[in-house]
Parts: sequence; C-alpha cells; structure tokens
Amino acid sequence: MPLHALRSAVIATALCLPATAMALPDAAGREAVEGVCAACHGVNLIERSSGYSRDDWQSLTATMIDLSGDPETQAAILDYLAQAFPPNEQRVARPVDGPLTIRFEEWKVPTLGQRSRDPVAAPDGSIWWAGQWHDLLGRLDPATGAMEEFDLPAGARPHSVNIGPDGAAWFTGNGNATIGRLDPETGEITEYPMPIEAARDPHTAEFAPDGALWFSLQGSNMIGRLDPETGEVRLADSPRERSRPYGLKIGADGTVWVACNGANCLLRVDPRTMDVTEIPLPEAGTTVRRLDIDADGIIWWVNSGLGRIGRYDPATGDIQEWDSPSGPRSHPYAIAIFDGAVWYNESGARPDMLVRFEPETETFQSWPIPSGPVHAGILRHMRTTPDGSALLIHQSATNHIARVTVKRDEAMR
Repeated sequence: MPLHALRSAVIATALCLPATAMALPDAAGREAVEGVCAACHGVNLIERSSGYSRDDWQSLTATMIDLSGDPETQAAILDYLAQAFPPNEQRVARPVDGPLTIRFEEWKVPTLGQRSRDPVAAPDGSIWWAGQWHDLLGRLDPATGAMEEFDLPAGARPHSVNIGPDGAAWFTGNGNATIGRLDPETGEITEYPMPIEAARDPHTAEFAPDGALWFSLQGSNMIGRLDPETGEVRLADSPRERSRPYGLKIGADGTVWVACNGANCLLRVDPRTMDVTEIPLPEAGTTVRRLDIDADGIIWWVNSGLGRIGRYDPATGDIQEWDSPSGPRSHPYAIAIFDGAVWYNESGARPDMLVRFEPETETFQSWPIPSGPVHAGILRHMRTTPDGSALLIHQSATNHIARVTVKRDEAMR
C-alpha cells in the first residue's frame, strides 16, 4: 500500500467507530476490503449501501483513499465490491416532484478521508468546513474554487466550525474536550479546555447575540457556554439521562434550544441561569438530531428515529409531525429554515435526499444530493449564508461541500 494510503488507513482506524461485526460475502478480494475499507468504517456501511457499478465504486472509493500507487490492491477491492455489492434498492429514496428548481454547486476538498462537514459562510463570502478525521479546518473561496487547509492540534477531531464576531474560526474539539479558536490571518490557535473531566466531547456550537458561544456535549449529556472574552466555560447537565444533546440553535430572545439525539425530547436553556428544561415529545422511539427556529419563533425539528419532521410552538405547547416522503427509516438528519420553508435531508435513503417542506400547504419536494459522480454521501448539518441567499450542505462520506440556491419561474413570483 502506498504511504499516503497507509497513513489514511492508520489515522482512520484510530478515529472511526469499531467495525460492526458482520461477515462480508466470501469471494476473491474480501481480505483487501477488510484490510483497507474496514480500517476506517464498519463493513456494515458497505452492506447497507445502494450498491454501485465498478466504475462508480472507483469514483466513490477515490474520495476516501488514494490507491493509485497500488493498482493490484485497488483492482482487487473494486472487483470484489462490484461483484458482491451491485446496484440494489435496499434503501431506495422516494423523490417528490414539485414546482421549484434548485442549483447545486459542489467542491471536493483536498485531503482525502477527512470527513468534511458543517460548512459555514464568513462575512467575506468564504466558506469554512471542519475536516473531522484529519484534525483540520478548511476555507474555500467559492468565486475561484481556491481552498486552504489549516492543521489543528492532534486529536482535536473538530465536529463543527463557526465564524465568531471577531472574525476567527471557532471549532468544537470533539476528540480532546476543547473549544478552539483559529485566527485566519496568523494561523494561531487558542484552545479552551473543558473545566471538568466528565465534559469530554463538545459537539455543535452557535454564537449568541451577546457574543457567548453555546455548545452541546452529546456523550457527556451536557450543554456548555464559553465567554470568549474571559475564557470561562460553564456547564449544565441535561435533566434527561442519556438524552445526548446534539443540534443547538439560539432564539431571537437568547433562549438556547437543543435537540435530544438519545431520547424523545427537546431542551430549553435559560441563557442567564443556565437552567435546563425538558420538553417531552409525544412518541417513544423519537430521537432528534437537529432543529431550527423560524421567524415566528417556532421550533422545527427532525424526528430521526421515526422518519418525520416536527413543529413545536413554545407559546402554546402545540406539537405537530409529518411523515417524511421516504418513510419511517429515512432518518432525517440536518435541518434549516431557508427560502421561507423547512429544508432537511433523508440520510437513511439512497440517494441522500434534500427535502423541502412548505408549511402553508404542507407539501414536500425533494432532490437527490450530488456527491461527485455518485450519490453516496451523508449530510449531517446545514446552514444558510448570512444574507439568506443560499443553503450550505455537505456529503461527509465523499468529502464534498456544496451550495444550494433556488430559482423560481417568473409565473410563481
């Protein structure tokens, strides 16, 4: 195996979850797949894919690891995957037609196998992303396509990145229990460690209007607040055991809203006292990856566990849900209020579908998300640009980030 490929595999082995214990079909090339592909991710991800032709498997694996220096291993892997996992309909999506036309612009980031994710726009128009598996942040100039990557401390495992009021890139150190600040001009990095050992995994962060940085800690079952001026970190426990605080947004009044990825609840945090209140959601089996807040203060959330989207009105306590088009196993993941509607994705379907829900008419429209020449990625977080003109998405499995814009027919204006 070439040095670059070996380095990628070794790093990935240290970063990924343990491979799921399942037996790949017995055929020539299986050992190569187990030695290279399973060094990064569980082989269950291969089994659960929609399957591909040999050419498409080559396109997909090329976004993860460079095997061009070892054509024999590459050929063995591609021959095996094409034979054992041809195209199938195990997780077929159910697209919904509609009146809107959208445009995808996508960019493949430089370093393979980094799991690029969570793009966010800076005031200067640049787009930043987190390269979780390779301890880096990246910056894209969408006008020219030029990209630059910044190395972070080893083991940081950045889960998300935000551009602060100071213009710096702030990231959650999911692997080393820190919040980090990268000065784009100098490359200087400042780390703010968690004050207690139990707070081990900063996850998703957002800046409040007062400049404070709020963040979730999924495995630690906490919500945190960092004062960038003093460096002080305060923490609060979730009242629901193993609720796994995940996505986080801040309302116009400063209230912090957090999704529960491990339980049927939302969390509301008082920004002054840090008191955390649980909002129970009605049905067992509900889990919530992420949420967003519309202009009227309504909380919209993805019911990842049951394949739905939901609406919660804090003023009345009213809760409504709608089934996602691709069904109960579609696993809605990211969500954002954009262009006057609710946008999210169906990560459990293949292709990964970008879905638009129109609240006024309660209608859906969806599109397959491109991921290079194949549809194979996973969208985990989406945000709008500061001017609201575009939606920023990614496909972490194939190291692509993308920008989505909407074009309406004149008749619809």
